[in-house]
Amino acid sequence: MREQHTTHLLDTQSVSRAFLRYLIPSMLGMLLVAVNIVVDGVMVGNKLGSTALAGLGIASPVYTIFVAMSLWIGIGSATLYSQAMGAKEHHKAQTIFSYSVTIITIATLVIGITAFMFRDPLIYALGANAETYPYASAYMNVMLLFGFVFTIENAVSIFVRNDGNPNLSMMAQITFALSNIVINYFVLYVFELGVASVAMGTIIAAFLGLMVLFTHFLRKTNHLKLRRFKWDKALLITVIIVGFPSFLAEVGISVFTISHNVSLEKYAGTDGVAAFSIMSYIHSIILLTFLGMGSAIQPLISYYHGARQDERKRQTIRIAVRTALGAGAVLLLIVQLATLPIVGIFGHFSSQVTAHAVHGLRIFVIAYLFMGINFVMMTYYQSIGSMRMAIWITAAREMLLMLAFIIVLPRIMGITGIWMAVPLSECIVLITIVIYYRRQGSLGKHSLRKAGI
Repeated sequence: MREQHTTHLLDTQSVSRAFLRYLIPSMLGMLLVAVNIVVDGVMVGNKLGSTALAGLGIASPVYTIFVAMSLWIGIGSATLYSQAMGAKEHHKAQTIFSYSVTIITIATLVIGITAFMFRDPLIYALGANAETYPYASAYMNVMLLFGFVFTIENAVSIFVRNDGNPNLSMMAQITFALSNIVINYFVLYVFELGVASVAMGTIIAAFLGLMVLFTHFLRKTNHLKLRRFKWDKALLITVIIVGFPSFLAEVGISVFTISHNVSLEKYAGTDGVAAFSIMSYIHSIILLTFLGMGSAIQPLISYYHGARQDERKRQTIRIAVRTALGAGAVLLLIVQLATLPIVGIFGHFSSQVTAHAVHGLRIFVIAYLFMGINFVMMTYYQSIGSMRMAIWITAAREMLLMLAFIIVLPRIMGITGIWMAVPLSECIVLITIVIYYRRQGSLGKHSLRKAGI
């Protein structure tokens, strides 16, 4: 039964205006988070050197796993939340919110404590060697014990955005990014502390971002209210299924990082791993840019789907695909034209590290022509409940095809084959999306063609 409530802004606002209302804060917020990650890398690389930078790169999958957990439950729950809001079922939406926050908190605490008990073998499994182990260990220990702060902050940010407040979500990201830069500057350059303090500074910054998000609950327009709930196995399964592509996407980042670290350690040693760490920081900017696009359309598509506004869904995806394609082309051009200066920002490294980073980056960035569209389409299929296609897009581009290429190509082409793995996998996945659309017509007739695919 649908509840009687006032008309939602998304029911009356034009699709293009709604898209911009969510896109701009999502993109700006994600861009600042990316800048924060890069500045961290610049500070560590310049102050502590390439080996410390490589250590942070090796330990970074731990951070990614915590983010993955928050996205798994957060996006899954927020999608159902927005669908319920679109259907005017507000009580159901609030129950979903309460349930998800509880599950996220419990799950990430259990994972963090368990992983901390087995941290040493875990660090070596991620690609550490005798040189990088001290740095990776120091960073990872802090993240395992306090990383739950990220999961709560990230999940609440998703819900605040889905509750019609993308600007506050952006402000929380800005708070996190700027405070992290300031804290880590003092940690490294004023107090001259090590990697563990850098990790703790990031935790503190995330907590400050969470405090900003809590102001949403003081607003009259807030629908995010905690309610008592009973254990609902069916709801938990639905959240897990709907959110699984987002979890898989974040896990895929860890697979991407680990596989490249291990392969580069084999073919180029510590210099190769350091070069990849530099490239990873640069890649994080583009990755979060595309993630911002997905974050912008997820509340819209979920709401329109719940409200059965099919034409608005089609208009949203057309605009988003065009935006992703244009952004990918611009980013590719910028990185290709300024590869050496961009690499040089991270510090003065040996000629071998610089050569590996420049060579790899120029090949790797070809993926950006396809990656943004793949992100958008994965989010679309996830938001309408077409889970098989959403899971295929994520698993193929970040795991199945990429791992196959990274295993096979280096044997034929050496280190160049490692850099080519991601561009090839992204291109092939986009081809499968086009084929699927033409067979299923799930976006409406000719919509992808109009969007420029």
